[in-house]
Amino acid sequence: MNPPALTHLLYLHGFRSSPQSMKARKVAEWVARERPDLHFWCPQLPPSPLEAIALLRAGVADWPADQSAVIGSSLGGFYAAVLLDTLGSLGWRAVLINPAVQPARDLARYIGEQRSWHDPLDRFFFRAEFIDELRAMAPGTPQTPRTPKQLLAVIAQGDEVLDAHEMRAAYAACPMLWLPGGDHALSDFDQHWPAMMRFLTHGEEPCA
Repeated sequence: MNPPALTHLLYLHGFRSSPQSMKARKVAEWVARERPDLHFWCPQLPPSPLEAIALLRAGVADWPADQSAVIGSSLGGFYAAVLLDTLGSLGWRAVLINPAVQPARDLARYIGEQRSWHDPLDRFFFRAEFIDELRAMAPGTPQTPRTPKQLLAVIAQGDEVLDAHEMRAAYAACPMLWLPGGDHALSDFDQHWPAMMRFLTHGEEPCA
């Protein structure tokens, strides 16, 4: 039986990124062109992980769980996993693109002033306590997501930022696109977008 029609879609950008990222803009353009009826939200996430999750939980509190989905990239993929850990049992589905598995470890070297990728004039301070916030919110255990079949991991083997094999091991229980080559930004996003949407709208798992 097909799942209920998708009516709400959330997109979560990565660290130092924004709704102006390539993937976020492509998703927004697709929604405007193909699914203008879809409620689409791509918020600018605050530097504090706790504030980011609080913003997201408040923003989707009244979304219909069995008709909602989230796409998260990199740190946004980690946040999507955190959300799915609490919302997944209600019907949410997620696509994680090159998701951060251990962001508390990986982002520790970025403590201090940072600049946004898409607006160098936009600066923020990544505080040491944000690492503790990330450590405290790890979703379940990375190797055993509580809702594995509601989550599609899209992992580029050529990711130059995160360890593709670590990502693969973390989400081994989930449907997966294990892509040869590629990069952290998933520059060939258009090629894989149809498979992502088939999973989000129909629950159809990719063949590879």
